[in-house]
Amino acid sequence: MKILYFTILLCFFLLEKCVPVLGQDTKFPEFERWVFDNEKGKIRYRLLKPKNFEWGDGKEYPLVLFFHGAGERGDDNETPLTHIYELFTNEENREDYPCFVIVPQCPENIKWVDTDWGAEAHTMPEVPSVPMQLSFDVLQDALDNYPIDSDRIYVTGLSMGGFGTWDAISREPDLFAAAVPVCGGGDEKQAEKIKNLPIWTFHGALDTVVKTDRTRNMIQAIQNMGGNPKYTEYPDIAHGSWKPAYVDKELLPWLFLQKKN
Repeated sequence: MKILYFTILLCFFLLEKCVPVLGQDTKFPEFERWVFDNEKGKIRYRLLKPKNFEWGDGKEYPLVLFFHGAGERGDDNETPLTHIYELFTNEENREDYPCFVIVPQCPENIKWVDTDWGAEAHTMPEVPSVPMQLSFDVLQDALDNYPIDSDRIYVTGLSMGGFGTWDAISREPDLFAAAVPVCGGGDEKQAEKIKNLPIWTFHGALDTVVKTDRTRNMIQAIQNMGGNPKYTEYPDIAHGSWKPAYVDKELLPWLFLQKKN
């Protein structure tokens, strides 16, 4: 009877925790497959650990949270790595910038932020979307269970994930040390909250999917509040501005230099 009791308790405990999904991944082997499940819902995500990471080595590592675009939604727990994989598995980058990377997957037909991507502006929803809240929960679980430097948590995302990045830092401005939104848009009324956060944002001048003014207006709003964000606009690029952004040689040195306080 005692064995049955403890088995039931263990099952309830696991429902609130991240559970690894076993199986060899030949396409993205460096990233572990995980599923997080709690009373709010379930989200699949991938986890990259620092190269040569060992428990008990006394080190703390930075963490990068990545929000993918609309084309990578689903439940395969694979496509979200399409545009970010090379950046963080490049051998030189893994040596120079050892870190944890979390890549959650937004389900089909849901958005990180419930808004029209083609609109001129939007108001941040009162509560985060379920995938956004679950992503915060996954991040907290990682903070509770891995040696992560809480002063060096970074967030980036592209397109739909660019909206997600602006949303995340607007909701939790004190959580992140820096942000890199790519071809997304935020609520300009949130600018005062994030005016002191190091931000480097990218957009293509020819973008017709997400208007370039979405980034320009966020930059202007932050500057009006006294902030000093970085902005790179590609004059000959349409929507795919993440392609040059994520190979910019200055990006990772700038990002990992940022630290809270």
